[in-house]
Amino acid sequence: MRDLDWPDLAPGGVQWVRVHWCDHANVIRAKAAHVALLDPDAGLPGGIGLAAAQMALPVMFDALAPGSGLSPVGEVRLVPDGRTLRTTALLPGHALVLGDLRREDGQPWEHCPRDFLRGQLGRLEAYGLTLTAAFENEFFLLRRDPEGRLVPADRTVYAQTGAFNAHLPFLHDLTAALLDLGLTPEHLYPESAPGQIELAVRYRVGVDAADQQIFFREAARAAAGRHGLVACFLAKVSETAAGSGCHINLGLRDAGGQDALGDPDDPDGLSAAGRAFMAGILAHLPALTAVTVPLPNGYRRLKPHFWAGAYCAWGVGNREAALRVTRHGGRVTRFEVKAADGTANPYLALGALVAAGLGGLERDLSLPPEATVDPALLGEAEREAARMFPLPASLSASLDALEADTVLRAAFGEARLRAYVAVKRLEGEALSPLSPEEELELLAERY
Repeated sequence: MRDLDWPDLAPGGVQWVRVHWCDHANVIRAKAAHVALLDPDAGLPGGIGLAAAQMALPVMFDALAPGSGLSPVGEVRLVPDGRTLRTTALLPGHALVLGDLRREDGQPWEHCPRDFLRGQLGRLEAYGLTLTAAFENEFFLLRRDPEGRLVPADRTVYAQTGAFNAHLPFLHDLTAALLDLGLTPEHLYPESAPGQIELAVRYRVGVDAADQQIFFREAARAAAGRHGLVACFLAKVSETAAGSGCHINLGLRDAGGQDALGDPDDPDGLSAAGRAFMAGILAHLPALTAVTVPLPNGYRRLKPHFWAGAYCAWGVGNREAALRVTRHGGRVTRFEVKAADGTANPYLALGALVAAGLGGLERDLSLPPEATVDPALLGEAEREAARMFPLPASLSASLDALEADTVLRAAFGEARLRAYVAVKRLEGEALSPLSPEEELELLAERY
């Protein structure tokens, strides 16, 4: 990784600085500034003008979602965060930087996703806690067949070495770009579905975790394009093959930087704060899925017996529970939210999860009994007694839960919630009638 100061750009080969933002549809967008515009002392302090209506666009087309509360009137500033400025050999002549959305007076705009996450992390710090997080990406490598249809780039099965061999040039370029952009790759293997790859990166603290998810997706798509492929982060590209999740791994640290999630003296290995934080997420999970599984496509994956976490339950090593706790050497240091996929805006997803966890801390919620079996194998009465229940089966149901959830509603704020729900309702109406093939053709190159 090379952290750059604004003056470092002009003498080198960089000509354009792309300032990125991620909207309510989780489309990564950017406007670029030529290096000649950069102030050697202050960078691009005034930012780049952006229509406020940009945060009311659905994934299907560039038109306003009705009822969003946003209109063509009004402008905000896309202000680059110089701390995130990066270059990679994969994108010669261009630098990447993440931007904040600010009002004309320089104050944070109420629709800025990065500022939303910062706000929730600030509330967590009041408890003496910081968040560590990593997005565990699965994605599909696709190519176009002679008829122009998108098809898997290989026909391998889980961990089959042929997939490594088939995609060596792509994997080389992606790994190099991730390292350039400051990410630390950890594990790589072919997943169950044809063309499916999983690549895990090391966790980061707070906003940096969501930032690196943006960089990951940009790197994967650029590397794939170089080799005539499409890297697709949709949850499902085929009804007959496994889907892609994007498990969100979470941990807590205390003010001294030590693990605050686990407690080796606890029978389950969890601290009191860890229990309450997880209990808050479980309590709000039906509403959270509107943010972590934000497209109709994701509900094709979120089903029992698919290791997708389709039940509101927690368990140690239980891949059918929505929250899976992992232990290493007998210690708990993280848990993962399985009911999540790569179409989620990482800032909104992390911020909403923190808000839900804070709800657990504030009310000192207790965890229900651990799920030690697949919840789908239990009878309805048994699940009810164990406080396990299925998550919403559709985006519409998740959005209903989000609008009814007072904790998340307060965290989002009325303006943000209104715009987000409007975008998602429109996406649900437009995308739900599509066949999987039509959905893939429309969305593969947007996610």
